[in-house]
Amino acid sequence: LIAIGAIVGLPLILAGPLCIANDDEGDVARALLISSLFFVSGICTMLQTTFGIRLPIMQGGTFSFLPPTFAILSLPHNKCPAPLPPGFNNVSYTAQTLSVQGGIAVASCLQILLGFTGAIGFLLRFIGPLTIAPSVALIGLDLFSAAYDKASSQWGIAMFTAFVVVVCSQYLKNIKVPTPTFSRRKKCHVSWTPVFKMFPVLFALVLAWLLCLILTSTNALPTSPSHPAYRARTDTRINVIRNAPWFRFPYPGQWGLPTVTVAGVIGMMAGVVSGFVESIGDYYACARLSGAPNPPTHAINRGILTEGFGCMLAGVIGTSTATTSFSENIGAIGITRVGSRRVLQVAGFFFFVLGMLSKFGSIFVTIPDPVIGGLFCVMFGMIAAVGISNLQYVDLNSSRNLFIIGFSLFMGLTVPEWMKANKGVIQTGVIEIDQIITVFLETAMLVGGLLALFFDNTIPG
Repeated sequence: LIAIGAIVGLPLILAGPLCIANDDEGDVARALLISSLFFVSGICTMLQTTFGIRLPIMQGGTFSFLPPTFAILSLPHNKCPAPLPPGFNNVSYTAQTLSVQGGIAVASCLQILLGFTGAIGFLLRFIGPLTIAPSVALIGLDLFSAAYDKASSQWGIAMFTAFVVVVCSQYLKNIKVPTPTFSRRKKCHVSWTPVFKMFPVLFALVLAWLLCLILTSTNALPTSPSHPAYRARTDTRINVIRNAPWFRFPYPGQWGLPTVTVAGVIGMMAGVVSGFVESIGDYYACARLSGAPNPPTHAINRGILTEGFGCMLAGVIGTSTATTSFSENIGAIGITRVGSRRVLQVAGFFFFVLGMLSKFGSIFVTIPDPVIGGLFCVMFGMIAAVGISNLQYVDLNSSRNLFIIGFSLFMGLTVPEWMKANKGVIQTGVIEIDQIITVFLETAMLVGGLLALFFDNTIPG
């Protein structure tokens, strides 16, 4: 349940840049993307807990790949065509999807290579907290446009959603509720569980959805599709549940043969590096909370190798994003005191099965846009905060460190914004080189992260 928020949110964010139309056919495409990500997340979770790091770690979609994905989709050849008049067939969204797929599938080879050769330890000698902090923080900060695009359709509902998340996760986090529980030792019994702390996103999603349902039933929301608040209605995409197939097996190449470009691969490598650095920290945290010893080097290499295969699988099948470990589920281990691999293996199997039931994925397509926007406001803020939290290991009294942090964050926000406002400004005479430079300069985490990496390893101190 904790992982569902990110798995559902990623395809909904990418639908627009992928040129998926806002019609019945487009809604079915959204449902298939969500189902594909459930399917791949389930497989990756079972592989990681059985053959990889062998710790109770959930695998799922990652936001680390969103910034480079947006940069790749902003290239001229990936621009969405103008919609044709009724009666004509519009250009399919699969061309954009295949472009993203190819970048993810090939870039994941870097992670596989690092895990197979054991070169992770050598690489991490150069990647410290000063590099990780701005890189991860810029993932969340760079996604503000995706959050306000959804939330701006009805700010009241969006803020209500965010308010419920904040109340449940911060103010009610210590309140425990009696819940029926089963264990091998105590059998069936009642235990006191901090459900508000565990499922704030679920509570917010349900309550905000109900609010939109009430406002739709009473016609308090606009009925004109041209009005922004129309996207807050619960009846605008209800046809997707009827149109989506009951059963569909996501298979490699389901959208076609992935398209590989140098610019796409280089951009996605930024997401790969960010993902495995975060995962290594998750491995140690999961081992500590589950009562296991610190994972040895060979186990970490095995985990990174497995995640690399998971990313490649996601790229080949066509989820439009990659997979990594979920930090939120690791926190749930500390709350529930359940650190069994079997629990995660069963959860992975459930995700695997749900991924083949497209009707299940179609339900999430009907979530009103402002509800998604409110959740994003909190989730992206937390991603930025997690990045900033790495500064606790840095001497903030040092002018050297302050310069690296401030300059890398500032340039990581400034350069991509300038590039987006000045399309086509890079003209070297070679289209491929133009694309590589454009993707590099439009990816905030890549600009800020590489600047921090360079200065941290060259400035004395």
